[in-house]
Amino acid sequence: MSVSMSKPSISASIPIPKPSKPSWSYSQVKIRCESSDSASKIDVKRPQPTSLSAAGKLMESDAKNGPYPGGMPKMGPFTGRDPNVKKPEWLRQKAPQGQRFDDVKQSLSRLNLNTVCEEAQCPNIGECWNGGGDGIATATIMLLGDTCTRGCRFCAVKTSRNPAPPDPMEPENTAKAIASWGVDYIVLTSVDRDDLPDGGSGHFAETVQVMKKLKPEIMVECLTSDFRGDLKAVDILVHSGLDVFAHNIETVKRLQRIVRDPRAGYEQSLSVLRHAKLSKEGMITKSSIMLGLGETDDELKEALADLRAIDVDILTLGQYLQPTPLHLTVKEYVTPEKFAFWKEYGELIGFRYVASGPLVRSSYRAGELFVKTMVKERANNTAAPSN
Repeated sequence: MSVSMSKPSISASIPIPKPSKPSWSYSQVKIRCESSDSASKIDVKRPQPTSLSAAGKLMESDAKNGPYPGGMPKMGPFTGRDPNVKKPEWLRQKAPQGQRFDDVKQSLSRLNLNTVCEEAQCPNIGECWNGGGDGIATATIMLLGDTCTRGCRFCAVKTSRNPAPPDPMEPENTAKAIASWGVDYIVLTSVDRDDLPDGGSGHFAETVQVMKKLKPEIMVECLTSDFRGDLKAVDILVHSGLDVFAHNIETVKRLQRIVRDPRAGYEQSLSVLRHAKLSKEGMITKSSIMLGLGETDDELKEALADLRAIDVDILTLGQYLQPTPLHLTVKEYVTPEKFAFWKEYGELIGFRYVASGPLVRSSYRAGELFVKTMVKERANNTAAPSN
């Protein structure tokens, strides 16, 4: 995450209609990654056609195996320890270009904003910055500098034990820049700042408060760190006026110590999300998981169940991509068909919105029409007097 101290980070989004549900369902297929040095093994039972109305029986009939739609799909290559394996076709993106892309880039530079899109090497930068049919672009930007105090093995952001102190003018400058940019849904995120007493929560909250003062109608999502598990820091941010509290568990329970910095943890992340939900009525919570790190279907089902047990509303699932040869290698390229299955599965077990696809990232289309509608509904329900 490279961000100069004078350059804040933010995310704006486009309203996009929610896609209709697929018309298929699934039966048994099981994938095992034996180790990082061996090829994937696939045990397959050919699926039998079923109707979508039978999807409710999915968890019972397929408690152990992860099903695929429409028969056995073509599997992506197993990368093992070879960072030079070619990506499958569905992950290949054109180099970002176009007039809209150039306009957004110039606009962000003029407003003195740095994006996570660039710093984290997001594969969607061309799609998001070029915007949809209405020409509205999406960008994601950071607060608290460009240097993280943690060293997660999946992340391309630079790290340091002692990063530069936060810019005290960043909250005001960021809020003014966003208000002038003309967007109606913003995602604020940041690097981890374990060097700060509150983990940067107060800085985050101040940014939200100034933004809401300048533009009360704007919807704000905050994608946060775990604040070292400090629930008082979580409270500070939750009560700042934000609309969506997002924190990523990143991967399944078994892989936490392999994938994330040792100071992060599965239970700690769940605790943060649980507290955010309970500490303010109507708070919408969100989390994200990367696939392709060696997780099993049962482990992913367990993680999704754990998120639903604490009433997380929104889930995003995307393919892990190795940013450099020094980072964790990809164990599996998950097919678009299986991502489609996990979307339906997530909605089946109770998530209100699921974005699932190979190139989906935490803030991908964050302000999609359905999410914006959800925010407004929650706000109206919370404001309505109780009988």
